[in-house]
Amino acid sequence: MSLTIAALTFGIIFLAELPDKTALASLVLGTRYRAGYVFAGIAAAFALQVGLALAAGSLLALLPQRWVEGVTGLLFLIGALMLLWHRDEEEDGHAAKEPSSGSFWKVAGASFVVVAIAEFGDLTQIMTANLAAKYADPISVGIGAWLALCAVGGIAIVGGQKLLQYVPMKVIVRVAAGVMLLMAAFSVFNAVTG
Repeated sequence: MSLTIAALTFGIIFLAELPDKTALASLVLGTRYRAGYVFAGIAAAFALQVGLALAAGSLLALLPQRWVEGVTGLLFLIGALMLLWHRDEEEDGHAAKEPSSGSFWKVAGASFVVVAIAEFGDLTQIMTANLAAKYADPISVGIGAWLALCAVGGIAIVGGQKLLQYVPMKVIVRVAAGVMLLMAAFSVFNAVTG
């Protein structure tokens, strides 16, 4: 396991996930239900999504290195453009319906389902697959990605509104897009120079 790859993955995924609909869904769930129950559900959903991304990244890693660099560069560029042209969306479809009981299993289960569906095919899942293919170290990438997703989910549950009082969403989106553009340029450069 590489601490450097885990830390790099953590930073990239953390920044990309902050303005994401999943963070907003976590915030909504955290205001309605007990925070620990919601966190347990979203952490399990993130583990599932990271596992799927690592499997996809492992398949991508079977390609020749120049192709991997080119594909990951292109996907990072697409991700950066998606962030820069991010439009506010209605979040009604991402909020969970109130369970009939506030029990751990119902709240955690509802949180799991909401986040697992919202995160499926999401930008951060694609980025995790890219990073797994690029670094050929799925354990480090998986740990970094999962910790980043859980950190953003935890922040959203506990103090999302406070963060937005001090850091405008525009700044968060621009920083995440900037990092992704740098990663795209680095990957494309490696693909061309091989």
